[in-house]
Amino acid sequence: MIYRVKHLTILTLVAALLSSCYSGEKEKKTIFHYNETTGIASIDPAFAKNQSIMWAVHQLYNTLVEVDSNLNIVPSLAKRWTISDDKKTYTFFLRNDVRFHDDACFQNTKGRSLTAKDVEYSLTRILDKATASPGSWIFNGKVDSVEAFKAIDDTTFQLKLQRPYNPILGILSMQYCSVVPREAVEKYGNDFRRHAVGSGPFQFVAWEEGQAMVLKKNPAYFEVDKNRVRLPYLDGVKISFYDSKATEFLAFRQGKLDFINDIDASFKDEVLTKKGELRSDWKGKIQLHTHPYLNIEYFGILVDTTNSLLKNSPLRFQKVRQAINYGFDRRKMVLYLRNSLGTPATAGFVPAGLPSFDSTEVKGYDYNPQLARKLMREAGVTGSNYPAIKLLTIPIYSDIASYIARQLEEIGLNVQVDVVQKSLLLDMTSSSRALFFRGSWIADYPDAENYLSVFYSKNPAPPNYTRYNNPAFDALFEKAIAETNDTLRYKLYRQADRLMIKDAPVVPLWYDMAVHLVQNNVQDFEPNALNLLELRRTKIERP
Repeated sequence: MIYRVKHLTILTLVAALLSSCYSGEKEKKTIFHYNETTGIASIDPAFAKNQSIMWAVHQLYNTLVEVDSNLNIVPSLAKRWTISDDKKTYTFFLRNDVRFHDDACFQNTKGRSLTAKDVEYSLTRILDKATASPGSWIFNGKVDSVEAFKAIDDTTFQLKLQRPYNPILGILSMQYCSVVPREAVEKYGNDFRRHAVGSGPFQFVAWEEGQAMVLKKNPAYFEVDKNRVRLPYLDGVKISFYDSKATEFLAFRQGKLDFINDIDASFKDEVLTKKGELRSDWKGKIQLHTHPYLNIEYFGILVDTTNSLLKNSPLRFQKVRQAINYGFDRRKMVLYLRNSLGTPATAGFVPAGLPSFDSTEVKGYDYNPQLARKLMREAGVTGSNYPAIKLLTIPIYSDIASYIARQLEEIGLNVQVDVVQKSLLLDMTSSSRALFFRGSWIADYPDAENYLSVFYSKNPAPPNYTRYNNPAFDALFEKAIAETNDTLRYKLYRQADRLMIKDAPVVPLWYDMAVHLVQNNVQDFEPNALNLLELRRTKIERP
């Protein structure tokens, strides 16, 4: 195994994959190639806070349970589980055929069996302040404060809650909850972020930051298909780090990438019609996969009135925030700037696709410039009595931000678009230094609680980037997550969403759609509602 490479080129990395895994017949090996324009910050599951990390972690590790294509919670490391009568104790019965990848952290470098002790260690590690995991919020205030996680024996694990919390199974499917071996964490220390030791379908080979990451097939992976053929089918995965969407698109056209996720605005019109279909000169050459998925794109507004940024800002007024929501046309934005890829977000923060979603019960904002101007007058705000409001966004959404800024000028609001790099924007929103900012929230698990937790006052940033604090919302949220009756819980979710949307700490833009351009020789590679990169059953047909 290659570790801590310093001066390898991409070609050397690929050679490392082939030579470390296989001998001979290299041309028959199937390597899946994709690109991450923003790079990958870590492959330590405790830091799986964004999609680029989550995608890589999902290939390398497993969780107790996972979400299937129909948004059901299904077994993974756990074969089955039971729930106590008081809904506070979950007992998981683990598979006994799961092994960690071979690695130098183990005796004789041979991967050992995964046990309930590893689950206990991994989940406890998320809460350990020394780990400083951004995912600690997923358990804070939810699990028992004395003995939250306990290995009963090698194949039995128990989780205890402070009070009933229905979404806990969804929480356990998150990449944060991937199971890691203590030996690897202790051996590699801070370098564990770049040296994965998991039990997943692929295992770590090499990573040169800024160049490429290479994974190889795990020959001992525990899952099999219906014909008892061991998964995965692919021999390996290579992730490149072209930081330019133009370079990424060119690499895809040249067949160097097997798929690209989403299409940059500058290429959309070349590939897609305004109806979101492939243009005629692309038909037959590539596959277009589109699928609604649980993500909302939005602008966030800091509403913590104790923050000095709000002292002289018109955004401190609820009516101004509402005016922004009424002041631009989401339908035209999705049609012309998104090529119809997505649904205008006019029904709250919880997106379409979740069972609690109901656009008749939760009404958001439609385009109404007359009402927007009226709200601005009532708030006493005009373009001349306040300085320009800075809207922070990232490069790929600069056209969206500029479109909205132009429309807001028509209602008397002066908005200046500032384009910054994603890493800086994340840092600024996490530290409450961004007043008006672009954001997105991808579901970690299929429950509206995951979206509404973004506004729960007891949550830090992340996920509560706006620092929204409304006791009435908190009461509805807490009542909902303790409710075991789905119908009643969904009703409470909708009440909470409706209340928050009226306060307008966010400007929902669109409910998203996964958009994949895929090479014709790639088979069984399907998008899912969480837009999680799923490669266990993917095949590549070689000529």
